[in-house]
This record gives sequence, C-alpha cells and structure tokens, in this order.
Amino acid sequence: DVQLQASGGGLVQAGGSLRLSCAASGLILDDYTIGWFRQTPGKEREGVSCIKSSDGSTYYEDFVKGRFTISSDNARNTVYLQMNSLKPEDTAVYYCAAVKSEYNSRSICYYYLMKYWGKGTQVTVSS
Repeated sequence: DVQLQASGGGLVQAGGSLRLSCAASGLILDDYTIGWFRQTPGKEREGVSCIKSSDGSTYYEDFVKGRFTISSDNARNTVYLQMNSLKPEDTAVYYCAAVKSEYNSRSICYYYLMKYWGKGTQVTVSS
C-alpha cells in the first residue's frame, strides 16, 4: 500500500523558514509525481508545488515562486519542501500527495488528479 507521511510543520514568524518532509512508502519516486498542497478552513485545497523525479521537472504556483523549493531524495524515498520568507498568508495545513503519471509535474499538479494523500501538517506563520 502507498503511504505518505508529511512532517515538519510548526509555528514560525513571518520571514522565517520551515522544511516539510513527505516520506513515501509502497512506491518508487521515479514512477510518481509528488505534490504539496495546502488548505485553510473554508477554502478549497490548492496546489503549491510538484516534482517528478524521473524527468526532474518541478512546478510552483506563482505565490511561492522564489520562496519555496521542492526536492526529492530517491534513496530516502522522501520529498522535501523548503519554505523560506514565509508570510502569514502561507498559514495552512500542508498535505503531500502522489499520483502515478507519465506527464510532467506542471501538467498534473492539481489536487483532484492526485490519488494518494498523506495526513497534513500544520504551518502557522505569525506576523
């Protein structure tokens, strides 16, 4: 069974940094696109960033470009999201998700296309 475990959330001041980790089991990273998504109460879940290890493609939503970096460690079967210059509006529950796909990360980075989900990790950015 595919399992995803997100961790690394916490409370940080605006301008600070956090690194989220998504530990995957039951899958081979090269065969999947892994994405980070976030959700706040009353709002639809939104995409943040995706990566496909096999072709090295990455995708970022405009609101995180230049601040967040997604990476993967195939040896550890883990995907990371380094979040710098955090803003209060980044406050959300962050989820990692996976889908087996032949498409590059840009084409598939939508929450409704993801098949497997981990439990979220709370990120709170104080002003």
